[in-house]
Amino acid sequence: MGGFLGRRLALVLPTLLLVSILVFGLQQLMPGDPALALAGEERDPLVLAQIRTELMLDRPLAVQYAHWIGRVVQGDLGVSWRIRMPVARLIGEKLPVTAQLGFMAFVIALGIGIPAGIVSAVNRNGFLDYAANIVGLAGLSTPNFWLGIMLILLISVNLGWLPPSGYVSLAEDWRQSLATTIMPAFVLGNAIAAILMRHTRSAMLTAMDQDYVRTARAKGLREWRVVIRHAFRNALVPVVTLGALELGTLLSGAVLTEQVFSIPGFGKLIVDAVFNRDYPVVQGVVLVTATIYVGLNLLADVLYVLINPRLRVA
Repeated sequence: MGGFLGRRLALVLPTLLLVSILVFGLQQLMPGDPALALAGEERDPLVLAQIRTELMLDRPLAVQYAHWIGRVVQGDLGVSWRIRMPVARLIGEKLPVTAQLGFMAFVIALGIGIPAGIVSAVNRNGFLDYAANIVGLAGLSTPNFWLGIMLILLISVNLGWLPPSGYVSLAEDWRQSLATTIMPAFVLGNAIAAILMRHTRSAMLTAMDQDYVRTARAKGLREWRVVIRHAFRNALVPVVTLGALELGTLLSGAVLTEQVFSIPGFGKLIVDAVFNRDYPVVQGVVLVTATIYVGLNLLADVLYVLINPRLRVA
């Protein structure tokens, strides 16, 4: 087990280093001049030159990158060019909002997708199988922004059950916090639930055709024990992989949903930073997002070992 995880850990730093190079280099292709955006209506050449010197925009890209990555290694993600606030502080304020939304969406996705996938596989080619596949395809095909707007019109405007937008932190009022996040969490979790359902169904169908499942049935075990303890446990490995990746997607890809529901999370932060050419914020958000992805993949590797004992000797 130690060797297996050690090989995975050895890939973490090179991966993050490559991500840092890509995000720093590719953002230079963004149209517009950050100095002009920061100067506003002031187009005095002396002011622009001062801004470029202060922000090191007049230095070669290699020098700019070396300066930035050197500070990142020390835990300093820089300062926002636009609002003069440390990027780490901005991320610390916005990440919990998106994390709450993402985890709620993930719980919803797990609660819908995995049971639906199991039921679909057990009832292969039956009514429940076709119904689950139709619902899954609908979930994959429905745009998040459209579903969010429709839910606001139906549940908030017409029925008045939930607030249409905004956000309240859990520390301030947990009931109101759940009320403001349950709809966007469902919108995000809807598509993930469909993906989980289809992958769970596929993995379960493969597992249920194996000899050990037929042997368990021949021993006279109850069907639910055969399905859950034998087939589902062995079908978990691909589902765990997908779940870890999709959780990272939820934490980093909630841009449109947060915009529709006016939630001040990671999505709004990155959108504002891109429009304002606030490079330190863009770099910090993308690097933190990549770190989350790598961490979740590492967690998936640990779960592999716990689920599949054969990997413990690898």
